[in-house]
Amino acid sequence: MIWKKPWFQFTILLILAFVWGSSFILMKIGLKSFTNDQAAGIRMLLASLVLLPYSIKNLKYLKKKDVKSLLVAGFIGSFIPAFLFTKAQTQIDSALAGMLNSMTPVFTMLVGMFFHRTKFQLFQVLGLGMGLLGAIGLIASGNGMEFGHINSYALFIVLATCFYAININEVKARLSHLSGMQITSLAFFFTGPAALIYLLTTDFAPVLENPSWPIHLLALAGLGIVGTAIAMLLMNSLIRYSSAVYSSSVTYIIPIFAIMWGILDNEKITFIHLACMLFILLGVYLISKKKRSFTFNFLLRFNLDKNKS
Repeated sequence: MIWKKPWFQFTILLILAFVWGSSFILMKIGLKSFTNDQAAGIRMLLASLVLLPYSIKNLKYLKKKDVKSLLVAGFIGSFIPAFLFTKAQTQIDSALAGMLNSMTPVFTMLVGMFFHRTKFQLFQVLGLGMGLLGAIGLIASGNGMEFGHINSYALFIVLATCFYAININEVKARLSHLSGMQITSLAFFFTGPAALIYLLTTDFAPVLENPSWPIHLLALAGLGIVGTAIAMLLMNSLIRYSSAVYSSSVTYIIPIFAIMWGILDNEKITFIHLACMLFILLGVYLISKKKRSFTFNFLLRFNLDKNKS
């Protein structure tokens, strides 16, 4: 099975990093004509339409016991974060959005520790703290010129990474018996109608006043089809054959592409931004390292075990 080969998993990580690292600039382009909610709705609708033939084909694999987890994968893993990211990018640059997205492995570890009893190492706790401090630094850096000027819109991205972490752990823990295509297509089978219903309630008249709206729609189409449907298919397949934390480590590389696109679009990237992002990535590195493990439950009962010995 090629999905179990380390070199193939790393190749998929690189592809995902490029696709998702480019998604922030595509959102920025789409927002030039569409509202943030319209941009997110279009992204989700197009992704669902592309996957619809596979959704129908895989309905035979839909079991009652999997519905809750598939709803988590669809709405918590994609639908809600799509709206959170476009909302955030009405007030923050695409490069900063990409940097904050690096928090996903940090929250993946936290969710795994507290809700899935995932094993972890003591030095990973240090990485967790470093990641959180780096994120706080990015949020407090504001526009990068004045430290302490909090950009509250950055919190939307932090919340989105929390949702990504919940999804990654849920898929790994409860949907590993399904293929990546089955998970993705069935999850988007539920989100597609929700996106369509929402879009029908919005006003597209202002959009048509911008003569460049077809180009901006094309950017959202790429975001929905490649950056969401195909990317989530690859991600869900990767989660199935690797660890949750390894899968989320794609965020090591995402900021590189996000920053690259930001520079090309003349966004201001400061030393403060880069320093905070480096702090996050060092934390993610520690979280991803493998050594002898201790369960969260073991540490909670450390004193009791010590007395027994």
